[in-house]
Amino acid sequence: MEDDGYRRALALLRSCSSPSGFLASPVKQDNYQRVWARDGGIVGLAALMTGDEGLIDTFRRTLSTLARYQGRHGEIPSNVDPRADRISYGGTAGRVDADLWFVVGCGQYWRATGDDGFLDAITPHLERVQFLLGAWEMNNRGLLHVPQTGDWADEYLQHGYVLYDQLLYLQAQSELCRIHQALHGSADHPLEEKRARLHHLIRANYWFPERDAEPPPDAYHEILWEKGREAACFCHGRYWLPFFSPSGYGYRFDAFANLLASLLGIADPTQQGSVDAYLDGILPEELPLAPAFHPVITPRDEEWEELQMTFSYSFKNQPHEYHNGGLWPMLSGFHAADLAHRGRTEQALRVTEAIDRANALPMAGASWSFPEYVHGRQLTAGGNQHQAWSAAGSLMAHHALEGRPVFR
Repeated sequence: MEDDGYRRALALLRSCSSPSGFLASPVKQDNYQRVWARDGGIVGLAALMTGDEGLIDTFRRTLSTLARYQGRHGEIPSNVDPRADRISYGGTAGRVDADLWFVVGCGQYWRATGDDGFLDAITPHLERVQFLLGAWEMNNRGLLHVPQTGDWADEYLQHGYVLYDQLLYLQAQSELCRIHQALHGSADHPLEEKRARLHHLIRANYWFPERDAEPPPDAYHEILWEKGREAACFCHGRYWLPFFSPSGYGYRFDAFANLLASLLGIADPTQQGSVDAYLDGILPEELPLAPAFHPVITPRDEEWEELQMTFSYSFKNQPHEYHNGGLWPMLSGFHAADLAHRGRTEQALRVTEAIDRANALPMAGASWSFPEYVHGRQLTAGGNQHQAWSAAGSLMAHHALEGRPVFR
């Protein structure tokens, strides 16, 4: 299964390669046959881990296509169809993480390849994105403000200062610092200080300690922090909280954010162990894949009515489906990589095997569907099939077990 899963994942990524970059899927459905910033960034990380020259070149073309269609304010497209010259910067709200994955992808590609010609060509685009991201801090206090539906959870209920986006913002700043050092032979001290402050802001505002404590010096808003800690008593010291806004904190477990907090070195070993324990308690025994968010929102919950109104084409977030508790091979690739990076090899192997079994599930009467997600209870394939980033999850996991990092 492992050999077959890896081989099939590599073949699917190659079938998603186009002259303009990676397609989200070769399936002709909705907007999947487009070059996406988010999907392309994640698939590109997996491509770099493979060392496959063809896939790495497709990653370069992905980034170049996105740069070519950059908006006049600096915004990177959410997705592009170069054949029809059609561009989307997002739906009802723009996609903040499209810009973040673009910066991270450019930095990671350059660091992996040493392609200075690419760096020279892409730097003006990066500078415009950097300026735009600073404007999206809104109040110039270090954290990006993200509208509802403004990132990968584009049909889910979170907004404001979303942890997932802050973590990507931190990595984007790291990439920009390294690029500045290479181009100018000196550090960008204001950006270095900005990055250090963001690191402190994340640690202070998204993890509540188990015992009563005074608000930390870097609390974004002391009263909001205190009220959030009081209301979040059931998750003190268990996992990173997903977001806060002027109306309060969100409390559901955000798998992507918690995995990135560990992979990017924000979480300390005690925090990593707590998140491990939480995940171990919610992963299905039969197929231990990470759910997007937990617990699920059900018709009995007060958020249900709002969730039902949050969709692009049709409602996807029934309990245990899509973002609402669906299990994602893509997310589990980051999970396996994090476990492998920390020496938890047995657990990483278990998750890797589950990714390949999930990718092998049938859809439309055919096996190896590489589904977008798996139903959290029925363990059946859901969403679109032949997803590039589901294949990327498998490649990430396999290469992480060989010691290759997701982020250089």
